Amino acid sequence: MGNHKVNYNGEEGISFMVWAPNAQEIQLVGDFNDWDGSSHKMDNLYDSGIWSIFTTDLSQGDIYKYNVVGCDGVSRLKSDPYGTFAELRPETASKVFDLGEFDWNDEKYLEQKNKKSVFEQPINIYEVHLGSWKRKWDGDFFNYEELYEMLEYCKDMGYTHIELMPITEYPLDMSWGYQTIGYYATTSRYGNPNEFKAFVDKAHELGLGIILDFAYSHFCKDVHGLYRFDGSAQYEYANPLKAENLGWGTAHFDVGKPEVNSFLLSNVLYWFKEYHIDGIRVDAVSSMLYLDYDIGDWEPNQYGGRENIEGINFLRRLNEVIYANIKNPIVVAEESTAWPMVTSPTYSGGLGFSYKWNMGWMNDTLKYMEKDPIYRKYHHDLITFSFMYAFSENFILPLSHDEVVHGKKSLLDKMPGDEWQKFANLRLLYAYYMIHPGKKLLFMGCEFAQGLEWRYSYGLEWELLEIEQHSKMKDYVKDLNHLYKDEKSLHQLDNTYKGFDFVDPNNKDQSIITLMRLSKDPKDFVIAILNFTPNVYYDYKVGVPYEGVYEEILNSDNEKYYGSNQTMENAELISKDEKWHNKQYHITIKVPPLGATFIKLNKEKTKKLEKEKVAQKDVENTIIDEPIKETTVKKEVDSKVVGKNVEESKKDLNIASTKQSSKATVNSKKIKNKKKKNIKKRVKNR
Repeated sequence: MGNHKVNYNGEEGISFMVWAPNAQEIQLVGDFNDWDGSSHKMDNLYDSGIWSIFTTDLSQGDIYKYNVVGCDGVSRLKSDPYGTFAELRPETASKVFDLGEFDWNDEKYLEQKNKKSVFEQPINIYEVHLGSWKRKWDGDFFNYEELYEMLEYCKDMGYTHIELMPITEYPLDMSWGYQTIGYYATTSRYGNPNEFKAFVDKAHELGLGIILDFAYSHFCKDVHGLYRFDGSAQYEYANPLKAENLGWGTAHFDVGKPEVNSFLLSNVLYWFKEYHIDGIRVDAVSSMLYLDYDIGDWEPNQYGGRENIEGINFLRRLNEVIYANIKNPIVVAEESTAWPMVTSPTYSGGLGFSYKWNMGWMNDTLKYMEKDPIYRKYHHDLITFSFMYAFSENFILPLSHDEVVHGKKSLLDKMPGDEWQKFANLRLLYAYYMIHPGKKLLFMGCEFAQGLEWRYSYGLEWELLEIEQHSKMKDYVKDLNHLYKDEKSLHQLDNTYKGFDFVDPNNKDQSIITLMRLSKDPKDFVIAILNFTPNVYYDYKVGVPYEGVYEEILNSDNEKYYGSNQTMENAELISKDEKWHNKQYHITIKVPPLGATFIKLNKEKTKKLEKEKVAQKDVENTIIDEPIKETTVKKEVDSKVVGKNVEESKKDLNIASTKQSSKATVNSKKIKNKKKKNIKKRVKNR
């Protein structure tokens, strides 16, 4: 389908094919025939609804459209649904483009990526709208090669993946790409298809993965697009209650049709295989799951329910096809309801996605952070409730473009307090986001605290980096990103309670929570203490699982991040053998204001401390044993005396015995004589 360079009957030319089952006639038109298609009528192959033509009249870069005479007799000029390139808006024609062979250099990256489970690896996504990351002074876009700067920036900042808002061809800048016309075409705003391949190749060279956004839930109704392509409801539902997306002014794909399924399933594989992308995010999944999701009337399914059975089956099939054909893919659902088992396998009744955006976490967290700290203790559940379901799905925590547009304010501007408190609160938000289970996604500009809401037609406020607090915020996010990548406990066991311990969730009066993240190694863990008030707490007890020396590895209140410097830098936190927070030991720390401190067991210092304790015990034992040794020596001397010549000893013993015996005889005689004298004396007195 689409256009392809071929050799037919010995001639090199271009083949065009398109599906339009209800069309009466289709002509190939363009500059090459002055838009008169009478000389380039297409054939309906075997009355299959697939129309085809071979011609030598077009070459690379030429523009074309299909003049489709619909079943209603109306002629419509249509862009090629399978076209790989198109004119820059506001022009709408497709372009002949031979994808040919591209010299990829990412074999090493793909080999290393495919050896590892994505679920145990760090995934820290930088969400980007290419048209507004930077913008030229004259309003022109940066092309893909110029955007290599952005790739280098993401590498330096410690991100692992870049998620691109839709780069498929779309007519209206204001739609940000979500109202697509050309599902197989890279938008001409930033370059041609091969230049995008080079962009992906460069990203892989730097170790960065590329995730693309797709809106498979709906398509725009511009006359040159898919809407009423052959005069009938070809791609959309025939039932107007299901076909129209009234909220967005678009049309829903009829995913119950095998041909539409084929169009979309082939499309997703095309991007994975042709462009080496690493993952996709499916936008607005909820609108595909529910018949009553949109405004307006709806009708129940055949069982009387509100579920869109065709949509559910399509999503399951989408994931099955991806996993059957692509190694180690990332497939993300933006699903905003509590639909169960979004990331469970299809064979167990799930939808089969790799990850789901955690919209509940995002809404509760931002609602909590927007409150004045004095009132946060009354809403403590907003910051703790997400842990009740944190492992029910494989989650990504999104701080996305949707939260900084349409009057919602920038993340910085959402924070309460004066300027210092706003920055402190934002740093605290990022710390909580990083310690919370789940992969990460942050929208561009938030890393340096963009002041204004995101504007799709302007570049980010890069000039803010000349201001100290914004520059230091960027440094903070960079350090936080690298900490996340380096510490296995922050990403290795994201999807199980084995990787998490809520040390203290109940201190609502002080608005402090204490969390612990663990890796497969039980002694490799990080404890975070987060204080959502501007108070400093000294001698704050924190329960720890092991005896040893702990240290602070990051503090959001560090002066290098524009904080008040209430840190414990270089301090050795030695555990005490006293239970606290249901842990065998505890440490005493300083808790920063509107800040977070990350604590870790220092294994080397702990081993050193253990050796010192053993040595100390040895010294103590030596001191205790010294009198015993002296007695032993004395006994040894005595034994030597006793062990003299036996005969001499006996002689000495006999002499001693004789002397004692003579002395006893003398004493006995004296006593007798004294008694006799006393008797005589008494007789005389009488």
